[in-house]
Amino acid sequence: MIVLLALFAVGALLLPVLARWLGARVFWVSALFPIAALVHALAVSPDVVDGVIPFETYTWIDPLGIELSMRMDTLSWVMTLVVTGVGALVMLYCRVYFRGKTAGLGRFSAVLLAFAGAMYGLVLTDDAVMLVMFWEVTSILSYLLIGHYHTRAASRRAALQALLVTTLGGLVMFVGVVMLVVTAGTTSIAAILAAPPTGVVVDVALVLLLVGAISKSALFPFHFWLPGAMAAPTPVSAYLHAAAMVKAGIYLLARFSPAFAEAGPWRPVIVTLGILTMLLGGYQALRETDLKRILAFGTVSQLGFISVVIAYGTRDMALAGIALLLSHALFKSALFLVVGVIDRQLSTRDIRDLSGVGRQAPTMAALSMVAIATMAGLPPTLGFVAKEAAFTALLDLVGEGDGWALAALVGIVAGSALTLAYGLRFVWGAFWTKRDAAGERREPTYWPDPPIGFLSAPLVLASLALAGGIVSPLLDSVLAGYADTAPGEGHYHLALWHGLEPALLLSLLTIVGGVGVFWLVRATGWDLTGRILRFQAGDVYYLVTRGIDRLSVSVTSLTQRGSLPVYVGTIFVVFVAAEGSVLLASPDWRIALDAWQHPVQLAMAPLMIAAGILAVRARKRYTGVVLVSVTGLGMIVLFAVEGAPDLALTQVLVESVTLIAFALVLRRLPSRMGSHNESVAPVARAVLAIAVGVTMAFVAVVASSARIHEPVSVAWAELAYEIGHGRNIVNVALVDLRGWDTMGELSVLVLAATGVASLVFVTHRSDNTLERMTKRLPKAARRAARRRPLVETTEGIRLQTAENRDRPRAWLVGGQKMSRESRSILLEVIVRILFHTIIVVSLYLLFAGHNLPGGGFAGGLVAGMALVMRYIAGGRYELGAAAPRDAGQLLGAGLVLAVGTAVVPLLFGVDPLTRGIWEAELPLVGHVEFVTSTIFDVGVYLVVIGLVLDVLRSLGAEVDRQLREEKDSAERRAVR
Repeated sequence: MIVLLALFAVGALLLPVLARWLGARVFWVSALFPIAALVHALAVSPDVVDGVIPFETYTWIDPLGIELSMRMDTLSWVMTLVVTGVGALVMLYCRVYFRGKTAGLGRFSAVLLAFAGAMYGLVLTDDAVMLVMFWEVTSILSYLLIGHYHTRAASRRAALQALLVTTLGGLVMFVGVVMLVVTAGTTSIAAILAAPPTGVVVDVALVLLLVGAISKSALFPFHFWLPGAMAAPTPVSAYLHAAAMVKAGIYLLARFSPAFAEAGPWRPVIVTLGILTMLLGGYQALRETDLKRILAFGTVSQLGFISVVIAYGTRDMALAGIALLLSHALFKSALFLVVGVIDRQLSTRDIRDLSGVGRQAPTMAALSMVAIATMAGLPPTLGFVAKEAAFTALLDLVGEGDGWALAALVGIVAGSALTLAYGLRFVWGAFWTKRDAAGERREPTYWPDPPIGFLSAPLVLASLALAGGIVSPLLDSVLAGYADTAPGEGHYHLALWHGLEPALLLSLLTIVGGVGVFWLVRATGWDLTGRILRFQAGDVYYLVTRGIDRLSVSVTSLTQRGSLPVYVGTIFVVFVAAEGSVLLASPDWRIALDAWQHPVQLAMAPLMIAAGILAVRARKRYTGVVLVSVTGLGMIVLFAVEGAPDLALTQVLVESVTLIAFALVLRRLPSRMGSHNESVAPVARAVLAIAVGVTMAFVAVVASSARIHEPVSVAWAELAYEIGHGRNIVNVALVDLRGWDTMGELSVLVLAATGVASLVFVTHRSDNTLERMTKRLPKAARRAARRRPLVETTEGIRLQTAENRDRPRAWLVGGQKMSRESRSILLEVIVRILFHTIIVVSLYLLFAGHNLPGGGFAGGLVAGMALVMRYIAGGRYELGAAAPRDAGQLLGAGLVLAVGTAVVPLLFGVDPLTRGIWEAELPLVGHVEFVTSTIFDVGVYLVVIGLVLDVLRSLGAEVDRQLREEKDSAERRAVR
């Protein structure tokens, strides 16, 4: 089962590639995966029926006790058959449905298969935390499927609505799962159900679980998202909204009801909301004119019915409930697929536009009637057998004085009458010959014959629904395995005929009532009247979302005033208030200070203090930046004399890059501070600055003096060598001992680079001189040109050809694009000499950093400084020639390498970031060791280079372009 789950994931990754060659035939490939899971489920059927439950487990997060465990009892087995069987049929149906369409098929097929895999995992997992994870994955994938037609506003709104509602319910359910797991002391669902905990906390947890279930299964008050989701392609509706996604909530109720149905909040919530949903859905289905929306509200109604029956918690009700679940999956999927055929052939689903289709498509009409009969509970279908079981079980409970059973019985009888009424409305609307206002027969709607095999899937499903009623005694022996898990001694068995009994009379009552309701609706025209209620649930949803939007705008306009001093001042005030309160509230202060640890401190401290004071007093921006850098250079000296060469090297590189970034930014700012806006409240700013400095000083002193135990860093030298096989403690710590922290910091760097590029409106990250020279060439010629060098000719820089082969290679090609006053031949010569050497040094620092000062961060900064030299010497054109690659590609490649070193060890059954070590004796070189954490360091190296390149491209090259455009515009205005 775990292997099959993994195959679903692998298949979802492969389908977008296969769809490029196969087109709509890719659905044949996608259907193989659920078919394989279906075959496996059928193969283990004898074991499941005999009570031998297949179980597999794989420990995932051992410290938390979370396991990828799969358990196939009777309920999971039935759900697996539904998820995989209907899923396979729907995918085969998609082959015809999407014939001739290519846009987005790869994405759609992959997401549909991934959804099937997520549902497969959801119904089989025995771990409560994994259940929540699969639950949320289905919500996200359903969002993508419902919004498949992303160019349509209705699809986007429906997808977002479904995502918000189901995700909100899932988050609430997650809290309930955590409470239940903590109370039970285990994440195993089977263990929780075997010894169910009790108490107030458990009751609260159950209510939270119910919120998740009713939101997923579209019960009131969350029922509105399901009809809106009909904006999805019809195969999505047939699978997600009939057989799979909405069944997730039903499955949760079925799973927990045998153990928790007697809990205080369970039955009142389920019966009240289930019956209300059944009646509301049936009422609205009678007023719809779109075939798909008739089925959608009918689905809402049926979900209310199934939830009441399967979650009631007695043995006979559980038997009726699981039969209803199976029946609903069959008939509702068949009906949605029939609507898909009608929609594709006629491009309409409006019953007012359809007339006489049944005579032209008798097979489709017949199987639709079978499905409707199953839905309405007419003999000899499986729906009739399941509904009879529910009526009998409720009548027995009413006879025992159960008040909730009486309420459920009355509601279900009324709802069943509505079910037959809107079922008749569907058949009449889709297939009957209509009459016009004058009472004359309308011309039949032209019906083009559908492709061969288009009706295969709904035919199979409708036939199974019919056969299920006939072989119901056999189903009883199979489904009893789940029913027997519920408390109480039941006596009922599924059968097509139980004789003349009260349940049969109730069925006849619902049939008469349903026919009467349908006749009354058509006779009075009530189905075509306007709204009865001023507000509906969907209106409340939009009212709430608009209110949240307006509130967010108000809060943003109140707090985000666009003033950087206000933002920074607020942060500092909170810092002083919070940290100061903690310091003043503490009764025990331990302060241990040395006058100095090294004589150099006596020399550097006054210089750093003086630079800080002068920076505050500086009136020019660049002067202030340089003075601030002096304090950083002072820290470099202190790091160096205190035995931290790695920190000193990194600090000097960071200071250099930061100074360059400031210099690039300052070109767009006035040279003097306060040129446009003078600083306000200088006294208040000074007071706040002093308060921050004093508070930070006290925090540092108190924190450093509070140690009472030996620091963990004492053992790091030994750990770095024994665990990380490196002698550079700092580098080993970054890429091995605390690699997760470094990975998070890399993500921040990537976000920072993207943010910088976005702020200056860079349309793309690449700036390739060669691409500009070859952009007008054919594609094949462009590929060939990339392998040819540039040479210097009398006409300028050109691609090397047979005629100019003797010309010198071009280097620093951007210098020729610079203005004469900006160009420095001396600087170009120096850069020619030093660039490659600096790149080699950066590579040396990268690979030597595991044992010597250096590492990926320092090496990347050195390589970035080499790019800075090329940019300064030749401008933005030279930067494009020096680094033709997109900075985003470097950032992405670096992050992939870093993440890969964390993920790959999982494939070998070890913890993430576990290092591998290779040792060898090489001729002339001697003993060589390679540690896989070096790959992590290479990722850091690429990310840092990408960051520097992004800063140069955005703050440098892009600002150059903007300045040039402004200068050219000014010159044109002067000429005019």
